[in-house]
Amino acid sequence: MINAIQIKKSFLADRDKIFKDPAKIDEAFKFCVEYSLLVEEYIFKILEGSKFNFALASAGSFSRRELSPYSDIDLMFIVDNLEENDKQIQSAVRLLWDCGIEVSHTVRDFNDIKKYLEEDLHGFTQFIETRFLIGNEKLFTEWVASIFRSISDEKQTQLIIQFFNDTEQRLNKYGSSSKQLEPNVKYSAGGLRDLQAVEWIYSIKNRTSLVDQNEITQSESFITMLRSKKDSSHKETKRVLESYEFILKVRNLLHLVCKQRNDRLEYSAQEKIARQLNYHGHNAVVQFMRKYFEASNVLSRFFKTMTRHVEEEISMPLSNFLAVQLDEDFFLKGNTLSIIQNRELNLSDILRGFYYRGLYSARFDENLRSLIIESSENIEENRLLGLNSSVFFREIIRLPKNVGDTLYHLNELGILKIILPEYKDLNGFFQPGVYHHYTADEHTIVAIKNVEKLQNEETLLGRLYTGLKEKDILFLALIFHDVAKPISISGHEILGSEIASSEMFRLGYSEEEVEKVKFLVVNHLYMEQIAFRRNLNDAETLNTFTSRFESVEQLDLLYLVTFADLSAVNPVVWTEWKSNLLEELYRKSKAMLEEQVSGEEILYSSVITFPSSFSGLDSTLQEHIESINDMSYTQIFTEEEIASHLEEIEKGNLISVFFKELNAFTNITVITKDQQMLLSKLCGVLAINDLNIHDARIFTRKDGIVIDSFAVSDFRTHKLVEPERYHKIENDLYEVLAGTLQLTNEMTRMKSKWWRIENKFFKRSGKVKIVFEEHEKFSILDIFSPDRLGLLYTITQKMSELGLSIYFAKISTKADDVVDSFYLLDRNGRKVSVSDYEFIKTELTEAIEQIL
Repeated sequence: MINAIQIKKSFLADRDKIFKDPAKIDEAFKFCVEYSLLVEEYIFKILEGSKFNFALASAGSFSRRELSPYSDIDLMFIVDNLEENDKQIQSAVRLLWDCGIEVSHTVRDFNDIKKYLEEDLHGFTQFIETRFLIGNEKLFTEWVASIFRSISDEKQTQLIIQFFNDTEQRLNKYGSSSKQLEPNVKYSAGGLRDLQAVEWIYSIKNRTSLVDQNEITQSESFITMLRSKKDSSHKETKRVLESYEFILKVRNLLHLVCKQRNDRLEYSAQEKIARQLNYHGHNAVVQFMRKYFEASNVLSRFFKTMTRHVEEEISMPLSNFLAVQLDEDFFLKGNTLSIIQNRELNLSDILRGFYYRGLYSARFDENLRSLIIESSENIEENRLLGLNSSVFFREIIRLPKNVGDTLYHLNELGILKIILPEYKDLNGFFQPGVYHHYTADEHTIVAIKNVEKLQNEETLLGRLYTGLKEKDILFLALIFHDVAKPISISGHEILGSEIASSEMFRLGYSEEEVEKVKFLVVNHLYMEQIAFRRNLNDAETLNTFTSRFESVEQLDLLYLVTFADLSAVNPVVWTEWKSNLLEELYRKSKAMLEEQVSGEEILYSSVITFPSSFSGLDSTLQEHIESINDMSYTQIFTEEEIASHLEEIEKGNLISVFFKELNAFTNITVITKDQQMLLSKLCGVLAINDLNIHDARIFTRKDGIVIDSFAVSDFRTHKLVEPERYHKIENDLYEVLAGTLQLTNEMTRMKSKWWRIENKFFKRSGKVKIVFEEHEKFSILDIFSPDRLGLLYTITQKMSELGLSIYFAKISTKADDVVDSFYLLDRNGRKVSVSDYEFIKTELTEAIEQIL
């Protein structure tokens, strides 16, 4: 009789020895094999002595002997008759769980082979990757043979194509970039699944099981086999195996630090794992993740090389009569670029190949791709740059299309860092916890791809891009705009302009071209800072901004650079609100430059008019619009909405509230009479209703009527506010303004709820930075801080306590960061005294830090 309690105790003790052994954790393959063998051993121990008619096999990562600490322990019971074996299977599973082996099991019979072959790729994949454990071995052998017999030539091709489609769906879901900042270590591009998919495709293509009885992981066995068959070079297989083991080690550590199965490598886990891997100092996470991105790029690159090789083999070959010879080295057949004769390539040869790739929207065949990888290693090791390489690089940047795609592949295959040595440090660089979605090198390439998508778009940006004569200047500015970040985040735009200068002169660009790019690099943050933090109906702001430009061409280029940079940061950063602000700044500045007029003149001249949709306004509506302190009011709201605002104002109600769904946010517009601490009260009501404020616009009429508009989302789900919550929000707003709901009490009650869950939703930690800026009429205050629920309430409440009046505010949230800008006057309606700056900064900093 088995003593389940004793076995469970023994198993968990043995398992913990593995989990807590630093030497084993350091060698991921050995760790996974030892843990997999331990589970196998206990399954034998628990079930031995019983006579089974079924075959029990391991599946998934257990079969591959790549079990991570909290991976599913997948078992497959293979039967020839389900009814006859059902009781025994249930008994076996129950016994395993009683003994601490928490298995996930499936039961399959031979009819399932045909069923899953036709209907379920994932289910069928599990069939080809099983390892016999115990029971009827003859049945298991027949099972494996039946699986591969069932794969006809036609079905084999269909399955492989399904794998390609499945990979595309996986990458669309988990990320197609191997350099996203919080990757899924299993499913994102460059994750473990990339190599596993190659193994499955190989297994189906060759109708053979990769499972063997050697006490090594399946991936080690597979790579060793490829090396012995010379299907891949020794260097490449060594890189792949080291990279896979590193990411497997990261997955193991991720499970251990989270104490559960978790494959999303979030910032908080990155910090813990970096320490465990002995990365130290303020740059520890960056060093660790750079190593991770190097490994994921190797796996992603290997996956593409191997799958393209298979794709070429199963595709219908084009006739050689359709081949077009491009020069003495390269020919094009269909959309595939090939080399005429294999030889070691120099850098000029490689860049010439990339030029053709971009020009003809082609791709490299597997042979040429592998040759480029091997040749680039020799070029990098021996610095064999070649005399003509800069010529071909300049031609790539001047391509009429596919510049971003070409640069992506230059970077992926390790060529870009040879041409531009600064990209060696930029590769894999990122700022931990900041709102960027990609590494700095990937962000740069995404920015170029995004701006290329503007071609022929019927938008202002699209028309500007399409009409641009020197697109290479724009691309070069984007290539260099963040190049100095690895040296210093602060001032990277200045350092970057100097790097751009020296590199462009080296590459053969003229002084005029260099100066154009330098201007764009050094100013690439300026336009967004003005648009998102300053009052665009303030003449001084417009005069200061336009004074930087010598021509409209410079403004056009900077507008495009700003769009490209912001659109490539994070999918949630580029919003309609930000697009409108940038367009407003661009249009006003362009009119000033073209008409040679000042900010004062442009604000009061006929150059800036109501939008064309605002036709035939009656005098009351026009007076209403003209009484508002910010003309962007007519860009934020439609004519119908503005008419509704006026109608509500004329009713004389204490408060009117409008709700509208806008893409990923809910827009809440509040109309009321100005009162003390109004903005603070409104922000407080939104906070107690579990809403996170992403941006806010404050409009004030000359008679003191305030129209405040907030873009919000539920702070837990990050989704739109459910319509059924509208009534409570509106009621709370009314009661707070009427004085019947005490916000202080509500905030205290809500904070007791927030502290348990806030850290889960706001992961960014960091310092508070507060900066004053001089202005002719106001004191401008910028607050930089990690975001927290209730942050804006805290800031505006403290400002009211300090006797500060908020004339104008811009609230901008970038993921877990906020940049809040306020135009302030003191309680006497004057600018804040410079002598009070430090006191105000200290008071605000202390108030914010209390909730961080």
